[in-house]
Amino acid sequence: MDLFGEQRRANRNQVEPLAVRMRPRTLDEFVGQTHFIGKGKLLRRTLEADRMTSTLLHGPAGTGKTTLAAIIAERTKAHFVRINAAQSGAKELKAVLQTARDRLETAGQRTILFIDELHRFNRAQQDILLDDVENGTVILVGATTENPFYVINSPLVSRSQIFRFEPLSIEDIRTILDRALRDREKGLGRHEIQLTDQAANHLAVASDGDARRALTALEIAALSQIQHKDGSNEAIVIDLKTAEDSIQRKAIAYDRSGDLHYDNISAMIKSIRGGDPDATVYWLARMLEAGEDPRFLARRLVISAAEDIGNADPKGLILAQAAADATHLIGMPECQIPLAQAAIYLSCAPKSRASAEAIFQASKDVRNGRTLPVPRELRSGAHAYTGEERNSNQSGSSTERPHGTEALYFGVDKVYYTPKGEGAEATLRRYLERFRQKQRGNGSKLQP
Repeated sequence: MDLFGEQRRANRNQVEPLAVRMRPRTLDEFVGQTHFIGKGKLLRRTLEADRMTSTLLHGPAGTGKTTLAAIIAERTKAHFVRINAAQSGAKELKAVLQTARDRLETAGQRTILFIDELHRFNRAQQDILLDDVENGTVILVGATTENPFYVINSPLVSRSQIFRFEPLSIEDIRTILDRALRDREKGLGRHEIQLTDQAANHLAVASDGDARRALTALEIAALSQIQHKDGSNEAIVIDLKTAEDSIQRKAIAYDRSGDLHYDNISAMIKSIRGGDPDATVYWLARMLEAGEDPRFLARRLVISAAEDIGNADPKGLILAQAAADATHLIGMPECQIPLAQAAIYLSCAPKSRASAEAIFQASKDVRNGRTLPVPRELRSGAHAYTGEERNSNQSGSSTERPHGTEALYFGVDKVYYTPKGEGAEATLRRYLERFRQKQRGNGSKLQP
């Protein structure tokens, strides 16, 4: 590097954020995602052999997707082109693809096309890529924070390998922070900075697996003290209080229509079913803190009360409905209290899906089986009686059979509701055992 090159690099380091300067340049510097980039793993072997195929990289922000693309650009012998879907349109995309075709025909060189935020392209724009990806004119590397199965056209997904980036671990984030403090060229190593263990742990936890967020907070904490150092030779100490001030409130990764929305509500419902009130209230709090509509959560609790608890504890549905009414009445933040009360109660309550299973099976039979006529004695009005029977009924008498007799009330000997014997449902189970025993004694053959 000549003198002017060194000067240009120094100038860039003065204006580029720490998170940009500290991006790894090699696979050995890359931190995290060892499940596919570790020694001997598929993607690493592919990169080392320079045999990239079309690939989709998806996962949360700050986990290394763009960084990995930059490493690919350095390692590959193919021509590397990068565009951002949020800043590009169909016209620019078509121009890039035409240039790639010309390059392949004239120089025999393939093109790796990296598209950041690929999900920002609409379906029609994504379709523009299909032919060139299919025939190998370009090798697509797409990065997205969304689930590709939802936001990327199926033909592109089927032609690509998919790698899921996970949030970085606390140990990974601390490794990255330590590198930034020691690196004299790209990091903060030119300054004598001491990051306390408590402060480092806070940054690693509060960043939620996002390396960019952790490095940005570290840079704020360091620069705010460097500017007030006044030429002193004393070391800069970043303690817990400084770290807390630098990162402020943790940004909770969440989307109200994608994977995280469904994953979090699934975790809460399954925690209720599993009887873990601590896990239940954690997932409830996480969704509320992330801005989830509390009315959606209230509806899910009402459904869970009927589906998962059912007649094992009928009070569960009453409490869930009361929490839903309170949510509509008072809103956030106060409605989190009745929501938590209901969620915790449902988690601790006895469980039975017998009522849900009964209606599901009955509905299936209605949809797929023969439509049953209503037995004559169960019909109302003029259809139920003829002659003397109608006149007798109109005068006030009733042809209804006493409760608990051998009558068949829908003409088929079939059992839909089977109480599990948990909680209040034990009483219902004892009643049904007596009731069905009477039916069997009168010649009925009940079918489960």
